Amino acid sequence: MLNTLLIALRVTLFTLLLTGVVYPLLVTGLAQVLFPRQAGGSLVRDEQGRIVGSELIGQRFSHPAYFQPRPSAAGERGYDPTASGGSNLGPTSQKLRDRAISDLERLKKANPEAAATVPVELITASGSGLDPHLSLEGALWQAPRVADARGVSPDRIAAVVRTNLQRRDLGFLGEPRVNVLLLNLALDRQFGRP
Repeated sequence: MLNTLLIALRVTLFTLLLTGVVYPLLVTGLAQVLFPRQAGGSLVRDEQGRIVGSELIGQRFSHPAYFQPRPSAAGERGYDPTASGGSNLGPTSQKLRDRAISDLERLKKANPEAAATVPVELITASGSGLDPHLSLEGALWQAPRVADARGVSPDRIAAVVRTNLQRRDLGFLGEPRVNVLLLNLALDRQFGRP
């Protein structure tokens, strides 16, 4: 009986060391060597070399000269990476309905020259609340506002959007999309900061 217990303890310790220490260190080390930028959080820097965000995490942009991401339900004020998650409000929730109507009115007021139909992604939060991407349609819908705030033609803004369009992964996974942070930085590089 004691012999069986000692064997079980040794196997447990070996498994704990292997799966809890050796394997994580090995995988982390390989990631740092093979994919250093991604392993470091896919951090994005501005022209001065300052870290301004991550390609993987959406953030709030409120200035009219910038594209705005999807609404966020992550945290009390949104875009809180420590509180990632949806609101868990269902389709019959009055609170969700009120928020969507409020967002719709805000978007139409802030984008008076945009098409009448607002892309649904600009009204609904993603599952994580931190989605850094917009569809091409969601970005182009905002182009007239951004162009007006920057004092350039909407065609020039649309060209920057199309230049920053990310294709489907491996040619068939996901949808074409635009990373909002990278798009806004591209606007600053091309037209200057507002």
